[in-house]
Amino acid sequence: MTFLTLARRNAWRKPMRTLLLVFCIAVAFLIYGLTASFLSGTQGTAGANDDVLGVMNKSGRGHTLPIAYQRRISSVEGVADVAYMSRLRGYSEVERNVVVANAVVADDIARINSESLGLTPDLLAALKQGRDRVLVGRALADAQGWRAGQRIDITSFNILQKAGGRNWGFEVGGVFEGATASTDTYFMLANYEYVNALRARNVDTVDSFVVQPAPDIAASALAARIDALFANTGAPTKTQSEKQFLEAFLRQFADVELIVSLVVGAAFVTILMIVINTMLFAVRERTFEIGVLKTLGFTNQFIAVLILCETLLIFVLGGFIGVALTKLATQVASPALGLVLTPAVVGKATIITVSLGIFTGLLPAGLAMRTTVSNAFRAR
Repeated sequence: MTFLTLARRNAWRKPMRTLLLVFCIAVAFLIYGLTASFLSGTQGTAGANDDVLGVMNKSGRGHTLPIAYQRRISSVEGVADVAYMSRLRGYSEVERNVVVANAVVADDIARINSESLGLTPDLLAALKQGRDRVLVGRALADAQGWRAGQRIDITSFNILQKAGGRNWGFEVGGVFEGATASTDTYFMLANYEYVNALRARNVDTVDSFVVQPAPDIAASALAARIDALFANTGAPTKTQSEKQFLEAFLRQFADVELIVSLVVGAAFVTILMIVINTMLFAVRERTFEIGVLKTLGFTNQFIAVLILCETLLIFVLGGFIGVALTKLATQVASPALGLVLTPAVVGKATIITVSLGIFTGLLPAGLAMRTTVSNAFRAR
């Protein structure tokens, strides 16, 4: 009998107890996988770009900036390129079905974000074929069931048309995929000219400028220069990276990362206590067998490693099931949830699995090592 076979049979000594432990561990890793996938997904900040800057009105997201700021921002030393956008928030069919359209100049935004968003020349050409054309992100297209060539209507929350209505009609020109699975694609790209020409208020203004820093220019230093340029104007700016913006936006509702850490931490601590307690009972049940092994000449180190392998085996099985269930959940969940199981999440889950598997086995292994042969035989 090999060492691994002995460890496996010891782990399955009480099948129901082992299955319950595996189930608890799998649930803990499912919780971890879902929360980590949320942070890594489109609703999180992991996929955000930390090198591209966003320039917004310092007074808040509800205030716009003059489009004329583009020329002044372009003149700032260290700025490689500038684009702008206006955000049209609304809903499709029912109010809870919220969608967002970023009105941009196609060529400008392509110079900065074409690679990260996956904007091909064909998609850009499709966007420019009509003023009311839009490009829809993959996540949004899958969630809404939209396809190229389809007419869609968006009812805006706050942008009124000159004609008096809030319904904006668009034609889907294509679907962009995003560079990676963690790229946010739950939005549309519309033509700024179309939105700007029809809206009743805030004509020739934008919600934000997108700034590409020149090579070897620190984004934080460039942000300070831009804000200093407009500090004494009627519309001072606040410049921050895309990642900082998303983190600040999420913190308006709650510190999502802290909540996730607390939930996951509580789950793992609970599992840790359950497994340690169960393994201690399991080792006490095998006190006589441990004495027999020592009588046959097996060392304390061998017995300790054997118990560590048992706990590691249980954690590996539970962790694998938890991660597999997480993968399944990301496949069947709505794209609006933005769940993305990245290799980084899987790697962290693997490290946690091995660490907890070894840690939980230390106390039972120490108990087995301290058990003397005479005491073991008295336990018979």
